[in-house]
Parts: sequence; C-alpha cells; structure tokens
Amino acid sequence: MATDRNSGIILGIDPGTNLMGYGLLQVEGRAVSMLAMGVLDMRKLESPYDKLERIFSRVLSLIEEFAPDVLAIEAPFMGKNVQSMLKLGRAQGVAIAAAAYKGIPIQEYKPLEIKMAITGNGVASKEQVAAMLQRFLRLKDDELPDKLDATDALGAAYCYYLRMNRPQASHPVKSWKEFAEKNKGRIHGK
Repeated sequence: MATDRNSGIILGIDPGTNLMGYGLLQVEGRAVSMLAMGVLDMRKLESPYDKLERIFSRVLSLIEEFAPDVLAIEAPFMGKNVQSMLKLGRAQGVAIAAAAYKGIPIQEYKPLEIKMAITGNGVASKEQVAAMLQRFLRLKDDELPDKLDATDALGAAYCYYLRMNRPQASHPVKSWKEFAEKNKGRIHGK
C-alpha cells in the first residue's frame, strides 16, 4: 500500500452501468475490517453519459471520504454480448479515471482471480463469495447488503489484501486440483 504495506485502506469496486458495488477495507497489520460497502443504483437514469458521470462522482466522493491507498477493481469479463461488454468497460474506465485523477494506485483482478482467492473456486457463485467474506470479516447478517454487487466489490478489496504481502506465482493455477498436481512433492500425504 502507499504508506505501509501492513496498514491502510483498500477501495474495491465492482463496476457496472446499472449497479456499481463498492467496498472499503481497513488494514492494520494482520487485522482487516470492513469500513463500508454499498451500491450505487443508476437504474433510473436513462442517459448512459449521466450514469458515467454518476460513477465518476461517486468514486471521487469515496476517495475524498475514506482516503484509500489503493483501488482494487474487478476487470470486465469476456461475454457474448459485445454491447454489454462495452458498457461495462466504460464503467470500469470511468472508475479507474477517478482514482487516477486523485493519484490512487490501481490493481485490476479478473472475476475468476477474486473468486479463487476468496473461496478457492474460480467459478464460485456470488453468494459463496459473500458467505466467505462474511466469515472472514466477521460480518453480522444485518451488515450484508441486499445487492451482491457490494460484496463483489468488497471481494476485490479482500483479494488485494490477501495478495499484498504475497508475491505472485510465476505460473498461476486455475484450481486446487491443478495446484496439487504441480506441487505433489510439497503436499503432505502424497
């Protein structure tokens, strides 16, 4: 993180043009806690440009309120609908631009990376990610949002937290089975 690798604030964003999730984590040494999470709901806005302005403004306001050291953002996934991907890419770009404008470092993670880091399963459901985050962060049921976009954003922040003191593998694996195959000599009982 910007000042100390063992402390700071991580802003996580799950970009979208209808719903944008955000989550903030406070890190102090090995302790991590949730500061805030929520969803920016833009479904009532008709203009795509108004939605992009709202994303930019909200990310700026989160930065001004919480002074994060880094932005962890979910990367757009490859889908079949090109128009949806374009809209999602614009939303992500605007959130990144807001962070860059404020001088905040940015780390991008694929959805599979986030799910794998949190659940150990790259194809985990949004509900599974939320349940694991609830457990890791000791969140009460009433602290969980109605929209899973917020926990997805918190997941991006938590993924950054998990990786901030760990070097990346030179050849990342896609599953626990693949990891076990590549590390037979290091796993007990094999």
